[in-house]
Parts: sequence; structure tokens; C-alpha cells
Amino acid sequence: ESQKDLLNLLGATYAAVLFLGASNASAVQPVVSVERTVFYRERAAGMYSELPYAFAQVAIETIYVLIQTFVYCMLLYSMIGYEWTAEKFLYFYYFIFMCFTYFSMYGMMVVALTPGHQIAAIVMSFFLSFWNLFSGFMIPRPLIPVWWRWYYWGSPVAWTIYGLFASQIGDITSPLSLSGGETMQVNEFLKKNLGYEHDFLIPVVVAHVGWVLLFFFVFAYGIKFLNFQRR
Repeated sequence: ESQKDLLNLLGATYAAVLFLGASNASAVQPVVSVERTVFYRERAAGMYSELPYAFAQVAIETIYVLIQTFVYCMLLYSMIGYEWTAEKFLYFYYFIFMCFTYFSMYGMMVVALTPGHQIAAIVMSFFLSFWNLFSGFMIPRPLIPVWWRWYYWGSPVAWTIYGLFASQIGDITSPLSLSGGETMQVNEFLKKNLGYEHDFLIPVVVAHVGWVLLFFFVFAYGIKFLNFQRR
């Protein structure tokens, strides 16, 4: 009903996406680092091949993320108070699942490209700070300078927040009370002030698949071609 309520909802969505996603990326790194050491030994013995190993590791993470996302979505969706419709819940589940998946892939990818999980944590936090800055929450996309706006589209977190907010609220046409005393339809406010359009949902859905595949293939080929073993 009011601009304050809308921005509070955006803040809750932003916090849910970024913080649990970042914890996923951090938690997976020590595990991947230890398993890579074992992988080096088994590959030298002729037991493992690189790409099947990478596929297997990603498959295990995906099953874990599926279960984690279901539990998290049931709690979060009801606590935030989004509308209980099948379409909106499935959109919500999809975007949260893909968010956790690409965060896990990102954590695995950074480990594959660095000598150890300590250095990987430093590299990961460096890029996460930019994902956070250009996520569209602290600085909405229409307010980002044009010469920096390309990085908004290069931030996976921005795509997830876009998908979540546009799918849940982007089709609402009820009046919204603005801070200056004016009124505007909710979908018009989202489009004009935050840059979110409900009609852009399909490209956002496809973009999430692209982020997951990008991080996965970089991880797989990092495991295949980079060897940080010292003996």
C-alpha cells in the first residue's frame, strides 16, 4: 500500500538472496579443496577422469541445494507474506534454487581456479562486494550511471532480485502511496523507479540457466587443465 512497505519487501528479498547464497559459496569451498587433493592422487593412479568427476560433484551439490531450497522457500515465502498462488510460488522456488545453485557453482569455480580455499575466499569476497553493490537494492538500476550500468547486468544477484520482485509484485496494478503524498500503480512504480518489468521474466529465467552453466563449465575446465599439486 505504501512506498515504505514496498522497499521493506525489496530489502527482505535482497537479504534473503545475498546472505544465504554467499554462505553457500563459502561453505562449499573447503570441501571442494579437500576433495581436489584426493582427486589429484586418484587421477595420477588412473582412477578418475576430470569431466565425469566435475559432473558428479555438481550433481551431488544440486541434490543438496534442491532440498535446502524447498525448506528455505516454505519458511521464507510464508514469513515475507507473498501471495499464495502456484505460479508465483514456482517462480519463487525456481529463482531461489537457481540462485543457490550458481552461488555453489561460483564457490566451486573459484576453488578450481586458485591454489587453495584460503585464496579462493579472498577472491570470492572481492567479487561478491561488486555483486552486492550492483544488485539493484542499494542503488536502483535507473540511478546507476550509464557507464556502470553494464555491470548491473553482469551481477547474477541483480538478475535474481529482478526475477523475484518482478514475478511476485510486477503484475500488481493497485495504487501505491508515495512518500511525497502522490499515488501511482505498483507496476508503474517498479518500472519507473526500480527498472523491474513483469514482461521481462522469461529472459530472466533463461539468464539464470546461463549463469549456472557458465560457472559450471569454468569449474570443470579449471579442474581439468589447472594443477596446483606441489609434488
